[in-house]
Amino acid sequence: MGHRKKHAPKRGSLSFLPRGRAKRIYPRIRYWPKQDVTAPTLLGFMGYKAGMTHVFMIEDRAGSPNYGKEVVRPATVIEAPPILICGIRAYVKTPYGYRTLTEAWMETPPKDLERVLTLPEKFNAENALKKMDENLEKIAKFRVIAITQPRLANIPKKKSELVEIEIGGGTIEEQFQYAKNLLGKTVPPEEVFKEGQFVDVVAVTKGKGWQGPVKRWGIKILPRKSRKTKRGVATLGPWKPTRVMYSVPRAGQMGFHKRTEYNKRILKIGNNGEEITPKGGFIRYGPIKANYILINGSVPGATKRLIRLRYPARPPKTAPEPPNLVYISTEPTQGK
Repeated sequence: MGHRKKHAPKRGSLSFLPRGRAKRIYPRIRYWPKQDVTAPTLLGFMGYKAGMTHVFMIEDRAGSPNYGKEVVRPATVIEAPPILICGIRAYVKTPYGYRTLTEAWMETPPKDLERVLTLPEKFNAENALKKMDENLEKIAKFRVIAITQPRLANIPKKKSELVEIEIGGGTIEEQFQYAKNLLGKTVPPEEVFKEGQFVDVVAVTKGKGWQGPVKRWGIKILPRKSRKTKRGVATLGPWKPTRVMYSVPRAGQMGFHKRTEYNKRILKIGNNGEEITPKGGFIRYGPIKANYILINGSVPGATKRLIRLRYPARPPKTAPEPPNLVYISTEPTQGK
């Protein structure tokens, strides 16, 4: 018998190269989908990952073999206290992309904002809003500058996260009025999302540090008698090209990457944390104190990490309906 060459599929996906560390512990959203809704609305929200539980619900997907039956689903609890709208930012479209025209800040921002940036003596919001009003025909989009309120959640920190959230729906004039009305106010999650709605989840995954190619790419451990290395890739590539190609599995950073997961369904939005907190609290988190969002399935990131939610970029064709939850487990998860 002649020697048969072995063929095997590539180990690991090249989809997300380079697998570098995220710039910061909470993500930046670069794309906000267009919305056909008539009234202006915020296109995103954020909260802190508390942990997971499971729910019993009536299966409402018409094509499912379990349609109409009671099924069990894993679910993630995100504690989402109301966000504070600190500012409005107006963008104009230029040949070089979107550029900021001006921004208006609330007159008396909270003291906690000083932990994020150095505040000026006085914000002149009136002039900035007047400039926006005069240039409405030039403005392409509005975004609000929002901060989290970790003091309201069960999070052991005081420093808020500062993010931009785009306004979608309606005309530019309606968006401007909507943003002006929001300035300086808090927005709870139920004003942004509805139960049963699909959202995109954007977060920074759990960091694993520097890992070798076996753990990072899933390559095979070489036989015991192998020379030089066992947990390395067997060949680094051909003679030509005379370099190690990017597609060869190598050691490097694993985890702590920014990831977007599409079309996660919101099962429930509530403001009474006791109805969702397991006995003894969530492991490494504790009880839910503020509003919460219950999401079907898992989300990236470690406990206590900021999770950003966005209107779906590629939503399903079916119209979302509020799910029929029969039971939400509050049994302790310790040791399971």
